[in-house]
Amino acid sequence: MSETQDVKLSAEDSYGEDAIQVLEGLEAVRKRPGMYIGDTSDGTGLHHLVFEVVDNSIDEALAGYADHINVTINRDNSISVVDNGRGIPTDIKMNDKHEPKRSAAEIALTELHAGGKFNQNSYKVSGGLHGVGVSCVNALSSWLKLIVRRDGVEHYLNFEKGVLIDRLIDKVNTPNGVVEVSPMHVSGQTDRRGTEVQFLPDAEIFGNVDFHYEVLSSRLRELSFLNNGVKIHLADLRKGKDEVFQFVGGVSGFVAYINRDKTKIHDNCFYTNKTVQVSPTENIAVEVAMQWTDGYSENFSAYTNNIPQKDGGTHVNGLRNAMTAVLKRYIEENELAKKDKIDLVGEDIREGMTCVLSLKMPEPKFSSQTKDKLVSSEARGAVEQVVRDSLDAYLQENPKDAKIICTKIIDAARAREAARKARETTRRKGLLGSAGLPGKLADCSNRDRSLCEVFLVEGDSAGGSAKSGRDRNYQAILPLRGKVLNVEKARIEKMLSSEQIATLIAALGTGIGEEFNLDKLRYDRVIIMTDADVDGAHIRTLLLTLFYRQMPKLIEGGHVYIAQPPLYKVVYSDNKERYIKDEKELYKLLVEQGTKDTRLYVSKEAFEKDEAVSGEQLQSYLMSYNDAHNVINRFSRFVDSSVLTAIAAGAEISLSDEEDARKSVESIIEKLTDPDVVVEHQIVENVPTIIVKRTKYGNVIETKITPSFVETPDYLTLQSTSTIFKNLLHPGACLLNQKRGKETIQPISNFSEVIEFVLKAGKATVKKMQRYKGLGEMKDVELEETTMDPAKRRLLKVGVEDAVAADMVFTKLMGDEVEPRRQFIEDNALLASNIDT
Repeated sequence: MSETQDVKLSAEDSYGEDAIQVLEGLEAVRKRPGMYIGDTSDGTGLHHLVFEVVDNSIDEALAGYADHINVTINRDNSISVVDNGRGIPTDIKMNDKHEPKRSAAEIALTELHAGGKFNQNSYKVSGGLHGVGVSCVNALSSWLKLIVRRDGVEHYLNFEKGVLIDRLIDKVNTPNGVVEVSPMHVSGQTDRRGTEVQFLPDAEIFGNVDFHYEVLSSRLRELSFLNNGVKIHLADLRKGKDEVFQFVGGVSGFVAYINRDKTKIHDNCFYTNKTVQVSPTENIAVEVAMQWTDGYSENFSAYTNNIPQKDGGTHVNGLRNAMTAVLKRYIEENELAKKDKIDLVGEDIREGMTCVLSLKMPEPKFSSQTKDKLVSSEARGAVEQVVRDSLDAYLQENPKDAKIICTKIIDAARAREAARKARETTRRKGLLGSAGLPGKLADCSNRDRSLCEVFLVEGDSAGGSAKSGRDRNYQAILPLRGKVLNVEKARIEKMLSSEQIATLIAALGTGIGEEFNLDKLRYDRVIIMTDADVDGAHIRTLLLTLFYRQMPKLIEGGHVYIAQPPLYKVVYSDNKERYIKDEKELYKLLVEQGTKDTRLYVSKEAFEKDEAVSGEQLQSYLMSYNDAHNVINRFSRFVDSSVLTAIAAGAEISLSDEEDARKSVESIIEKLTDPDVVVEHQIVENVPTIIVKRTKYGNVIETKITPSFVETPDYLTLQSTSTIFKNLLHPGACLLNQKRGKETIQPISNFSEVIEFVLKAGKATVKKMQRYKGLGEMKDVELEETTMDPAKRRLLKVGVEDAVAADMVFTKLMGDEVEPRRQFIEDNALLASNIDT
């Protein structure tokens, strides 16, 4: 027997009865939020809060009680979700074990596993199952307000970090005696009905509580397609953006929307919507739409009770099994691939396919609270049966479409076989797989993937600087010469014939296509480092296209980054150096430097009383003015700059009708200072329009302002500027600069003179300013300090917030169709900046 020895533990190391904790109420959610709503650091969990609340409103729509949902991002980043459903029950739940007895609404928001979806009496079908959704939102919010409009009365409750505040206590007589109850507050009478939830996520939990409009719009667009007749309004009060989603056609309309900029190879979209009885009391409704395009990527979306399953599940397995079996049988029976002798696989059948699958079923089972994977076994059989029968009928009834689809599948199989041969050839040449690393790669010495990163650098010159400036222990460098192949227009066999792509695949170690294996990735971070010009942006886009189309798990896993090299190097009078990211940061730097010794007096009286605007307040004015100035510069290609300046000076625009247009013209003329400009209003194609005419060199240049301009965030910026600077400066306004005992006073008549004065003062503190045209101009020390040193560099992490929108952008920008690309450029021209001329 071995000897034993008592070991005395410190208080920190001891493990006794006091170490066992019981978390009451919502404490568990705040302690371990990731278990309930996903990652709290990357925005996933933050947006999931909104979806939990919206899903409750959608469940009301599924039950037939709601048809309108409003989602608003408020200016303080709080969220409001309003529906016109039945409203959460407000009565006291008398069998509540707590004292005092609480309302049903309070219980739903403060108790885990409390809700109305545990039986099928209130909701036959719903996304909520565990009764933890809205209570989690409450627990993880700095504050939450619940408003219920029901039976002609408006009630409300206020919470802070999941705890009810300003509780009411009443006493009621019951057969068992007097009982204390805690009812909801009553605001008054109302003719509306429904539930409204307002909440602000807790910054202690999430850190960053900045909601992304695109993430929310993507999900609400999905819900609109999946629920015919439901109107969903999304508004962002921070940026003045809003959209109304009210699509028709179900998942068939969704597929048409996804494919709208793609080339469809057949006209009739496959669509089926059938209900399968899986037990004496339960039915599963299966809705599927699919259509093939001339592309090479599969676009697949699956939902259960409106909840997306990004990890698939039993319903996806059932669909893929059925479609593979049906199409293989059709091709064999019609001898369409008789000469090829190719064994078709599911990958061939799904090439270029866009498919949306939606299930509606009672009490589905998921692998986790976030419901990313369906595990209900009965779903597989139901989907397989519906797709098998319906797809077989579709092929028989649409022989022309069937032949086109099957030809596409056979071509994909041929390409797969060609890719296999190309892969073998490439591997034999030593550019793929385990045959060795490419010679261009300057690898790192560390073999711990989690610590390593590789820079994909544009050009051999910058590659040389990067190799000299790197930390050889964990930083690898792979120089790329010239443009990478556009994989949007190429199959895998052509990709593998590209030496650049084969080199890149070999360096990463993951393989590609069906051989892709994320576990073999040799570097945790893949960093794209290109010049900050048009060519650099093009190379970056080509690399992102490769990753998104052929290695999507790289992006999904958070392994792809974009380096942010500086645009300027500034040397101060005391020889201290600072690197500047872009023009906006340079302006901010000069403002900070120029306002250190500068004070603004807005009037003669303010100067006499020594009441000055300075420091952060003055900087805020300067930044706001510059935002408006940037809007004017950008829009001046489309709307005359003098009119934009008039709006910034206080001219008010409204174009709801002809009378509004007339008043708007009068308002512009009042603020207009340019005699060469004439402003008038017209009705153009039934739309109230402001016409601006400028005479220049004997020619008349005409621009227009339409109602769509008034709805843009940039118009709101100009409006905000006018509010700030309206009546700010008065007679006797001046600037005072005191530096090194020298005092300078300058009278001013407008704020542009303030800008000029401050920027001049800021530039006086700068000894030297260098603008970098490309990475090749930077010394190895400069590149290391600014772009490669983890302690100082800036990286953009690449992710996919809206998969549908991302797919569309890559299709438009990198595909064969010219018209969608032209339209995209026109639609986004106003947003473009730093374009080479």
